[in-house]
Amino acid sequence: MLLTPDRCDFFHISQVNFMRILLIEDDIRLAETLAEALTDQLYTVDIAIDGESALDYTKAFEYDLLLLDVMLPEVDGFNLCQRLRSHGYQIPILILTARDTIADKITGLDAGADDYIVKPVDLGELFARIRALLRRGHSSLPPILKWGNLDLDPSTYEVIYASNPMHLTPKEYSLLELLLRNGRRVLSRRAIIGHIWPIETPPEEDTVKVHIRSLRQKLKAVGAPENFIETVHSMGYRLNKEYG
Repeated sequence: MLLTPDRCDFFHISQVNFMRILLIEDDIRLAETLAEALTDQLYTVDIAIDGESALDYTKAFEYDLLLLDVMLPEVDGFNLCQRLRSHGYQIPILILTARDTIADKITGLDAGADDYIVKPVDLGELFARIRALLRRGHSSLPPILKWGNLDLDPSTYEVIYASNPMHLTPKEYSLLELLLRNGRRVLSRRAIIGHIWPIETPPEEDTVKVHIRSLRQKLKAVGAPENFIETVHSMGYRLNKEYG
């Protein structure tokens, strides 16, 4: 199911540097295929199927990157890109389209796109270009996220505690990265859901509790204290300052 923007107020998203992509593509089958591939790369992906919906999404949520088709209903991709830039929208925009002429590429880049890639796309190349744009947009972030003896490398998805590698599921990894990027900030279950699950398929809040329990067990297995991730009663979760 594709979520309509009028349901976006269900979530309140705190401001963190977590990798969320808005995919704007009217071919639903292609959009879902790309979203699945990007999710496998540990990005959170929302889908808009036309330009007007995309505008609503950008007003409701903070994204790290927009992946934009050109041939869209209502508002085409070039026009949408230009409108976003004219309103001061600075997030990286990567145009992904079948329009492959030099003139089209010039139009897209002049409209404010940061990069332009032609369909059919090689996924390896697409992921590399996305990583490059995200590095440019997050150049102030430390390359390795640390909390005491815990190291997480976002570029390789490696997690190590006191020289012991951890083997995490994609959701466990995303949850741990989210906690590391927020440090002592308390994250509610609703905020966690808003960051690491697509808008279209939000789970029950108890699902977060299950993932927190599993993450704590894996941390304990490599030598971390049981309360490395602490629960703030009736509020949410954060990392324990005693071990930071």
